[in-house]
Amino acid sequence: MKSGTKDKARPNVLFVTCDQWRGDSLSAVGHPVVRTPNVDRLAKEGVLFSRHYAGAAPCSPARACIYTGLYQMNNRVCRNGTPLDARHDNIALAARRAGYTPTLFGYTDTSPDPRGLDPSDPALRTYEGILPGFFPRVLLPEHQKPWLSWLAARGVKTNAAFPDIHKPAKRAPEVSSAPPVYSKDETPAAFIAGEFIHWLGEQESAEPWFAHLSFISPHPPFIVPEPFNTMYDPSDGPALRRAADMEAEAAIHPFSAWAMERLRKTKFIPGAKGKVRDWSEDEVRQIRALYWGMITEVDGQLGRIFHAVAAKGAWDDTIVVFMSDHAEMMGDHFSMGKGGFFDQSYHVPLVVRDPRRRKARGGRVDAFTEAVDIMPTLLDLIGAPVPSHLDGQSLAPFLDGASPRTWRDAAHWEFDFRSIAKGTAEKRFGLSSRQCNLAVLRTDRWKYVHFGGSLPPVLFDLKEDPDETRNLASDAAYTSARLEMAERLLEWRAEHLDQSLALLELTEGGVAGKRYL
Repeated sequence: MKSGTKDKARPNVLFVTCDQWRGDSLSAVGHPVVRTPNVDRLAKEGVLFSRHYAGAAPCSPARACIYTGLYQMNNRVCRNGTPLDARHDNIALAARRAGYTPTLFGYTDTSPDPRGLDPSDPALRTYEGILPGFFPRVLLPEHQKPWLSWLAARGVKTNAAFPDIHKPAKRAPEVSSAPPVYSKDETPAAFIAGEFIHWLGEQESAEPWFAHLSFISPHPPFIVPEPFNTMYDPSDGPALRRAADMEAEAAIHPFSAWAMERLRKTKFIPGAKGKVRDWSEDEVRQIRALYWGMITEVDGQLGRIFHAVAAKGAWDDTIVVFMSDHAEMMGDHFSMGKGGFFDQSYHVPLVVRDPRRRKARGGRVDAFTEAVDIMPTLLDLIGAPVPSHLDGQSLAPFLDGASPRTWRDAAHWEFDFRSIAKGTAEKRFGLSSRQCNLAVLRTDRWKYVHFGGSLPPVLFDLKEDPDETRNLASDAAYTSARLEMAERLLEWRAEHLDQSLALLELTEGGVAGKRYL
């Protein structure tokens, strides 16, 4: 390649993930309240995938599905802190093989494989490690110390540290719209955006780059500076999706009852006392308004980033992928956070923009897509080989306005609620750690949830019960539907069991099958 000449075969990659952003919380998909003008703009230049689902929860399992292209049953990252097996390929390593230096701004929540480390290695004392292959330009784990240092340099008092830095600057009720001590230009998202923009200015125009921006917002604590703290009226927005009361909600399944019982307010509002289920509907709506404000704040930072890429003259050479790792219950089903089996924890936004592909520009895809599709899509778009054993499929045909020859007609996800360190769930349900798991199969009409051990299944008729409040699994009238969904789930598991070597065969003529491993 001649000096100063752009390598057209390798576009730039801007891979953006947020944390806990719900798939319905975009103005581009018709949310009645939330405003996201910059993501909307991106959708007009790319393709919006309206039924995209996370593969697991919480952060580490969700991101493992994204980064490896493998379902949880194959990557085996079950909880925050579960090591990622060193044998697995990932997006960053594949990008390196394609000639990029994949650069991280934020975090990946990857726990390293302890088998290759000394037991005293400090990397084994945190789940917030770095995905192998990434160069961390800015590492921003949960303690947020780099951001706090940056705030202090700007004259902001940061002696409260995390999570108290995210409390209101002045005394306020437990749930309020009171702003924090930092301003709209000093949020963690603003910090990450600024660091990326500085880095972007260092890049040679002829050398393609790969940047992964991993924003923690709109993850709790739920607080946001002015003007976003009062941007949305708590009385506005859709009704909360839940059963008639907490007793009816708990009756859906023993897991639901347990989740409601153990969820604490302080996970979402630092210093708050008691259980989430004890918040009134008005308080939940106030928190939801803050959550929407956090989303719009991040959207503004995305606008800064998009403008910077355009000002660099790189917008027409840059693939952009915007998504969330998992979603947020936000008061639905008397819950907050993520996990379990409800759609609200797993339905996430996805927009893909490839400036070279214009046939479907501004289009919307309503087919089911999954987190495991991201790795094969990115590899396909940068011209890198796509490993044959991945569970996901490239979304590139959709970007060309085509319908892939074969595509799934359901979404799948998993949730593992084992507690290796404390055995909390194991004791509650009388199960082994291996049995503390569930798997979901969701079609247009039905949602089936299969639990390990002795826990009963769940069946929802989404046509008649879109809010998922009536478990029909024990109703004899729905036995055939339950059996059909159970068989389909078993078929899915059988098809996707680890295929890394199963797609090869040694013969007299040598290795048969796809050679790329």
